[in-house]
Amino acid sequence: MSEITISVTGMTCGGCVNSVHKVLAALPGVNSVEVSLSPGQAHVVYDEMRVDRAALVQAVVDAGFGVAD
Repeated sequence: MSEITISVTGMTCGGCVNSVHKVLAALPGVNSVEVSLSPGQAHVVYDEMRVDRAALVQAVVDAGFGVAD
């Protein structure tokens, strides 16, 4: 398992946090997700053989949020 913390931009409320959590948790290979509004981060534990960072970032972007490097 690998871990990554993604800086998510554009989250303004608990609903945003739930949306980001939902799209990340739905990806195959994701074991756990913790999303926090402040400082706007998603911590993901995932199987790197099934999903990669690009797919995680794309899921956040597809949900209408941004990702800071």
